[in-house]
Amino acid sequence: MQAGGYDVISASGDASLRLIYGGDLQPVNLDLIPNYVDIFDNLKDRPWNTVDGKNYGVPHGRGANVLQYTLGKVKEPTSWSIVWEPNSPAKGKITAYDSAIYIADAAVYLMSTKPELGIKDPYALDQTQFDAAMALLKQQKPLVAEYWGDYTKYVGAVQAGSIIAGTSWQVIANVLNAKKATVGATKPKEGATGWSDTWMISSKTEAIDCAYKWLNHIITPSVNAQAAEYFGEAPANSKACALTASKDHCKLYHAEETDYWSDVYYWKTPTEKCLDGREDVKCLPYAEWVKAWSSFRNS
Repeated sequence: MQAGGYDVISASGDASLRLIYGGDLQPVNLDLIPNYVDIFDNLKDRPWNTVDGKNYGVPHGRGANVLQYTLGKVKEPTSWSIVWEPNSPAKGKITAYDSAIYIADAAVYLMSTKPELGIKDPYALDQTQFDAAMALLKQQKPLVAEYWGDYTKYVGAVQAGSIIAGTSWQVIANVLNAKKATVGATKPKEGATGWSDTWMISSKTEAIDCAYKWLNHIITPSVNAQAAEYFGEAPANSKACALTASKDHCKLYHAEETDYWSDVYYWKTPTEKCLDGREDVKCLPYAEWVKAWSSFRNS
């Protein structure tokens, strides 16, 4: 986007604020996007795409980072403890997402297991909270067989039996269960991180009319239904569920279950100004997350 050549972008919350604060995107006039009215209410005006009351795009879909487990190898877990604790029954066959944003997954677990840390938002970590999350990641590291970024390799590892539990996406479980149910996927009691993609407009585009037409088109109920099924996510348009090719798609992705998303902590770009509203301390910005993750992975 910084190099130019693109009019619109679909960005997840771990990137959207960086693009907004970097001046790469422009606010949008939602009155020019008629289909926006049908977006699920709990996907509107969210902190990863709305700054100072200005919207910077339209939601495309969403998903939770679920806990996947191999049937017959692991009993259905109810807690993320299976991937974090040294006595895990899946020790040595665990996988974790290979990205600095995964530090937030450690923070979600600490919110439940160490409330004294006072973590309210897994993307708003002061130095003490951040250090605790990194310590948990270091505790986890001996349990991990591999960190994943390419989900096709993840699928292969599960099929080979070298991975039996770990962070995943529903679409990965669907691929593995295409012919026969081999894995389960659940959102444990502590909640989970997640993501919502937003279609946004470049601040440099000269094709502003076409950009607006695209943002409205991609969240048209029928188009959003197709895109959500292809990509493997819950659609953003509330009218899309009636139009998916698979009538179980929205049920599988919990699209219409408001309560399901109440403890899904969508990716956001961590900033020095704490995203949880605290003003008496500084939080670690994403650049520090990346630096710490790189050092951790290379240690």
